[in-house]
Amino acid sequence: MKEQRRIIQVQERVPLAQGIPLSIQHTFAMFSASVLVPWLFGINASIVLLMNGIGTLIFIFMTKGKAPAYLGSSFAFLSPTFLLLANPELGYQYALGGFVVTGLIFCAVALIIKVVGTAWIDVLLPPAAMGPIVALIGLELAGTAANNAGLLTNETYTSINPKFVIVFAITILFAIFGQVLFKGFLAAIAILISIIAGYVASLALGLVDFSPVAEASIFALPNFMFPIFDLPSILIIVPASLVVISEHIGHQVVTSEIVGRDLIKDPGLHRSLLGDGISTTLSGLCGAVPTTTYGENIGVMAVTRVYSVWVIGGAAVFSIVLAFIGKASGLINTIPGPVMGGISFLLYGMIAASGLRLLVDKKVDYSRSRNLALSAVVFVTGLSGAFIQIGEVQLKGMCLATIVGMALSLVFYMIDKANLAND
Repeated sequence: MKEQRRIIQVQERVPLAQGIPLSIQHTFAMFSASVLVPWLFGINASIVLLMNGIGTLIFIFMTKGKAPAYLGSSFAFLSPTFLLLANPELGYQYALGGFVVTGLIFCAVALIIKVVGTAWIDVLLPPAAMGPIVALIGLELAGTAANNAGLLTNETYTSINPKFVIVFAITILFAIFGQVLFKGFLAAIAILISIIAGYVASLALGLVDFSPVAEASIFALPNFMFPIFDLPSILIIVPASLVVISEHIGHQVVTSEIVGRDLIKDPGLHRSLLGDGISTTLSGLCGAVPTTTYGENIGVMAVTRVYSVWVIGGAAVFSIVLAFIGKASGLINTIPGPVMGGISFLLYGMIAASGLRLLVDKKVDYSRSRNLALSAVVFVTGLSGAFIQIGEVQLKGMCLATIVGMALSLVFYMIDKANLAND
């Protein structure tokens, strides 16, 4: 019988010679998305890289080194922040005040969960709902991966560039077949190898723009900025908290499935959410952006079977170093979209597959009408594009599907308690 590739478990240390490339692999996975958020807000990315790294280390400490996760820039706050920035009388500092309050809300919810426990998750999010919700984390990002790869026509790309297709294909093929054909440590860094292969192909096809390196300074000092607390601005920002809390629960569930441990119970959802809350609060106080656990890095763990928090911590240290070395950040920014798009195809797909795996592992019985209806409604809600508007925040995709799934699950629970089910 063929021996399976060794799994590096959550609290297992790896030799430095292996840990460095494994950590760099995680850094590449999160970099493009994490620096995109500050770029859209018009602030320096160095402060965000710094706070992402510090926030990740705080998260690891708060979860006692038992929950592997990288905290990157959250996209949930784009719409409300843009609304504030559109007002000439307001500035980014007003959004920072809302970010600080958001982080404190996370901390408050974590304390409530500490008191009431997590039994409610089994009631509100049974496997028939949680499986599709986890799958939606990857599925709703599929279009983003294709767009980054230049495989969709839009305002930027009016036609598909054949060079993009070639680079995309080389990258994703290296990533896929690296998992199948590479042996030993090479299999663990297949993502990093595929990025290098795609980058070399991009160089050969003339797709690499080195201007970010030329324009970057050798050393960069993060630009700290202090928040302004304004109640109307805070009220615009905080509804996005619901999106991130829903995302956080989903990420902890999918990570639990990947590493084979129930992270909701140990170290506990209250600890992971508290770590995210402290990170977001600190980021707001220093001038960065809210943080969230990153699906890209969850995907890396799923592909490589390397779950070590020491590797994640190494990626956090690299992020902190990058915050002060402008040329290094500039070099990573030269990686073309088709390369990261090719990687994202596999990583996001792995997350979606983890949701399906949850359904299989929990042996969800689809001969029961309630399970079939619950999964169906969650999937369609998340993929249909339907949304609910709360102020300037849209609840859609996985977040809206989570709310609908919880509401429907609660109704089924009450039907059971009233002995009205026709089972």
